Amino acid sequence: GLSTGQRVVTIQKGPLYRVRGSHVTLWCKVSGYQGPAEQNFQWSIYLPSAPEREVQIVSTVDPSFPYAIYTQRVRSRGIYVERVQGDAVLLHITELQDRDAGEYECHTPNTDERYFGSYSAKMNLSVIADTLSASMAPQDLTRAKGEAVELTCEVSKSTPQHTHLSVGWYRLQGAGESHTEEVLTLSKDFILRPGPSYARRFLEGDVRLNKIGNTTYKLSIGGVEPSDQGQLYCEAAEWMEDPDETWKDISRKQTGRTSLAVTSQGRDLSVDIAAVESSLSEGDTLQLQCMVGAQKSSSRHFQVLWLLNGVKVTSVDPHGVLIWEDKYEERAKLGQLRAFKQSNTVYVLTVCEVGLKDNGTYHCSVTEVKTPGDFHSIQTNVSSGIQVHVKPIESRMRLSVSTSTPQVLAGDALILLCEVQGATSPVSVQWWHLPPQQPGPRVPVATMERDGTLRLGSTYQDGGTRGNLWLKKASSDTFTLVIPNTLDESDGGQYGCEVTEWSRGQRWTEQGETAVTVNSMGLGLHATLRSRIATIIYGQSFELVCQVSANYTLEEVPVSVRWLFQPSPPTGSYHNMVQVFPSGTVAWGAAQPHLQEKAQLTKATSSFRLRIHSATAADEGTYQCEVEVWRRNTLPLGQPAATSRSNAVGIKVVLPESKLQVAMEESSVEIAGGADTAIECRIVSAQNNSQFAVTWYLLPPPPADATPLQIVRADYSSIVKYGAEFSSPTQKSRFLSQRVSSNVFWLRILSANPGDQGRYYCVVEEWLWLVDGWYKLGEGASGRTTLEFKLPERELQLEKTNRSISAREGEEVTLRCLLQGAPSPATHLSATWFRREESGHARPLLTLRCDGAVEYPWESLARRLHLRRPTAGDISLTLRSVEEGDAGLYYCQVQEWQQQSEGKDRTLQASARSGYTQLTTIPPESTALSRICSSPLLLNFILYLPLVLILLLALAVFCWYFKFRK
Repeated sequence: GLSTGQRVVTIQKGPLYRVRGSHVTLWCKVSGYQGPAEQNFQWSIYLPSAPEREVQIVSTVDPSFPYAIYTQRVRSRGIYVERVQGDAVLLHITELQDRDAGEYECHTPNTDERYFGSYSAKMNLSVIADTLSASMAPQDLTRAKGEAVELTCEVSKSTPQHTHLSVGWYRLQGAGESHTEEVLTLSKDFILRPGPSYARRFLEGDVRLNKIGNTTYKLSIGGVEPSDQGQLYCEAAEWMEDPDETWKDISRKQTGRTSLAVTSQGRDLSVDIAAVESSLSEGDTLQLQCMVGAQKSSSRHFQVLWLLNGVKVTSVDPHGVLIWEDKYEERAKLGQLRAFKQSNTVYVLTVCEVGLKDNGTYHCSVTEVKTPGDFHSIQTNVSSGIQVHVKPIESRMRLSVSTSTPQVLAGDALILLCEVQGATSPVSVQWWHLPPQQPGPRVPVATMERDGTLRLGSTYQDGGTRGNLWLKKASSDTFTLVIPNTLDESDGGQYGCEVTEWSRGQRWTEQGETAVTVNSMGLGLHATLRSRIATIIYGQSFELVCQVSANYTLEEVPVSVRWLFQPSPPTGSYHNMVQVFPSGTVAWGAAQPHLQEKAQLTKATSSFRLRIHSATAADEGTYQCEVEVWRRNTLPLGQPAATSRSNAVGIKVVLPESKLQVAMEESSVEIAGGADTAIECRIVSAQNNSQFAVTWYLLPPPPADATPLQIVRADYSSIVKYGAEFSSPTQKSRFLSQRVSSNVFWLRILSANPGDQGRYYCVVEEWLWLVDGWYKLGEGASGRTTLEFKLPERELQLEKTNRSISAREGEEVTLRCLLQGAPSPATHLSATWFRREESGHARPLLTLRCDGAVEYPWESLARRLHLRRPTAGDISLTLRSVEEGDAGLYYCQVQEWQQQSEGKDRTLQASARSGYTQLTTIPPESTALSRICSSPLLLNFILYLPLVLILLLALAVFCWYFKFRK
């Protein structure tokens, strides 16, 4: 329903059919508007040749509104707008032209406070030919009061649309013949309606209207009265029912006028002769009427004589008895000549199948006698002559060939019409076909003989190919050929109809043809795939639109769409995701089972849409759509008639952009030995709902290019994992990762010692849950925090000589760390042995605590490391069972601690680092010997030893021989 205040424009319902040259009106009104009571209207048209282009016609407000092609007609009021009331108008087209056909639009300019409702409406107007005709031979009739009058009117039409006819007689009387009075009318609803002055006589049966044959209407007045005097004419109207179920007279035609004079009763005798048609061809029928005018004719007796060129043909006595002249008697017996008394005042002579011998002037002579058989005439009168011309026989047959299906799709039916006019004898009809662009003989389609026998051409006899072709006589003059199922474009081309008429041993042939185009289902079929965006963020939705175009209306044929997908990177051919069949059935493929839960399929007039919700990485790839069409009215569907695959559209699914920013400020922390400290990692910004994985790293002191060491990592689920260098229980207990707040993380270092010095930093990873799992959006590293120890002013006297020692593998070796001088009894020593790795990092091997306990960061080395400590100042390390991998640079770090008072923590009093000891490992002896024996030099020597001996022997023989000759 419409809400209050909504503007609605209503136009006369279409389509309307109006004849060329008629006066046409179209109404338009508006309701629900705001503003002035008098609304303005603008009329436009959309011509069939350019249905998208508006052509302005006329406006109630803007004189410059019409386009040039309508300007003159508007100025001359050939087209104008009549205002019926303030919000309703009529568009008048006073003389309809062919170019006025099209879609009319009535538009009302806005006078509302806001746009709400409809402001225009459209309808279609078609212009058709005026085929209505009405004719009546003009006459001057004189009748005595009480005598009868009969008038005939020929009315015909050939409008293709369904129409009704109304036929009526009217009388003009008075000065200037300005007053028109209705006599009797047969309405479009087939109801006889008399004029007011003739109602009584109509009910008494004195005034009648009869239809004779298909086109002849006869008005009969049994006894004329003086009031009947005047000009009589026949008016025919053709009516068509409009879409609003009202009937409209689309055409009216008036005949010539017949003058009727009514005299007082007397002895006057008038004779008139008339012919339905006086110009004939051989074989036509001649019909003559002899009309007697006399007062009180019904009570008088007349004898009628028919004459041709002054020679008697036949006579009719008052009783209607015929007497033929000898030369005409034989033809009368054959039925070629007939004469009869139609009434006491109308006598008819009919000559069937006229020939050239029937040419000439015809008269009728009327003699009034007192009584039948009386040979004494009261009075005689001869009509004026009527000249009859018989032309040599010619066929009047005319042919019109057309089709109601000039352009069809393959699989549709062809309907061909052959309309025969003017044929007076039975005809035979033959249809033939000439395929497009294939010059050659015509292909016979079907033939109907004169007796109705049907014969099909050889190509069309198989009903399984094109269906059961049929040819029938749809009406008296129209033959219809139907080919139920066209195959392809070859069924287009020219179709011809050849009609042959036989008459009296002669035959006449007429032919015509019409063109038909059969479009392939694949003609113009094209699918285009598009997407508004090609890069989709995880979790968002995207839509693919498969736009389909063809040279025919897709709504009229079965259409299916198949959606195809190729993952990224490609894994082979495209996968079948889903197919929507013409019946609406949806078949999902096995390649992307998850889509069934989150894909939405829709269809419009000429497009198909696939909307995928909550995109994931599995949805990334290349998409295509494939459209298939079938011939309509074909069940089951079987193989499609045409297929079109669209272009490929790539869809990339990306993670949301990371907004992670980590504080980059550089800082330093200085602590005393043994104290706890914390390194801060602060997140400045990130995505909402993000989770973080934090990894802490240590850059040891120089060299500057030292590899960072991973200390500990806490992932987004708070699961902690230590790096290889910090995986011992001691290290795990000293280095702790802690989340202080939503954006602040600490690395806590407990009981820090000088070996912990270096630059610390964190690497933060931003993680977000998206649809089907956790995804890493980005990462960022913090600035470096340098951890330094505040060393005491006093330094322990520790031996700092650098040494190099060798040890054979499998033996033990002692690495010296000696304190010069005895430590104070009030102090306690702690020490840590390190081995410097190739990366530059000093790896702790063993730690001596102040309380004398020994810690082994690496459990695997605990059994081979030993502190002998023969004295308090000797912290030398013994390495048992030396291995090849033990080679390296060793040193010890020693601290002196003192407890100030009971219950207080110890304080660092002094610290020192020993000199470096370079340990080189030597393989065992057996191993060295095997290496020597397997050396390439020794092997080569053994290989060439026989050759050397042979050369030496040859040289000795040569020397002996040379000495002997001397």
